[in-house]
Amino acid sequence: MRGRSAATLLSLTTAAVAASQWQGRTSGSTASERSRGLPGDDIVPTPTVVTNHARTLRATPEEVWPWLTQVGWHRGGWYTARWVDRLLFPANWPSADWLDPDLLRDLAVGDVIADGPPGTAHFVVAQVDEARLLVLHSTTHIPGSWQKKTGARIDWVWIFTLEPASCGGTRMLIRTRASTSPWWLTAAYVGALIPADHIMATSMLRGLDKRSGRTP
Repeated sequence: MRGRSAATLLSLTTAAVAASQWQGRTSGSTASERSRGLPGDDIVPTPTVVTNHARTLRATPEEVWPWLTQVGWHRGGWYTARWVDRLLFPANWPSADWLDPDLLRDLAVGDVIADGPPGTAHFVVAQVDEARLLVLHSTTHIPGSWQKKTGARIDWVWIFTLEPASCGGTRMLIRTRASTSPWWLTAAYVGALIPADHIMATSMLRGLDKRSGRTP
């Protein structure tokens, strides 16, 4: 009986892990969205992990875009739910609920978007096409001391695409491509960060859907 219970528990655990990995890599996206090439894919040509998350938003691409221009640490945040803010970004301000004229900007290649306090993690705008595409690139999400002592590294591209949807809204796809090393960092990324990416991306998409179209 104990052996059967242990086997059942192992099967359930394996199924739960597999489900979290699948959701963490694909939630909301279609097979065609996952298989197509996107601008920015070439920045990380041989990724360890690829994730795709998508949602159809009710606002138009032109209404969604301003929200992307004010993202970042101690700016508009990432539009995740408050509990996600507390879980993943405890030291950041709460995600903005309104467009702030002081935070809105015309993004350009080379712009820096902070993802932590000064001198820590940040993204650099690699490609931008207003109301259509935003590509962010980072090699800074591993502390420099770790890189020197252990050789740990992560090369990460975050791609946002916005396309007009047949309903009059926006089909938004968020893709990450990450190359990690050494093996223990890759294991941690696959085991912990893929499920976290699912929480982050789906909450961000819901947050953008809720906020889009609001004015200052």
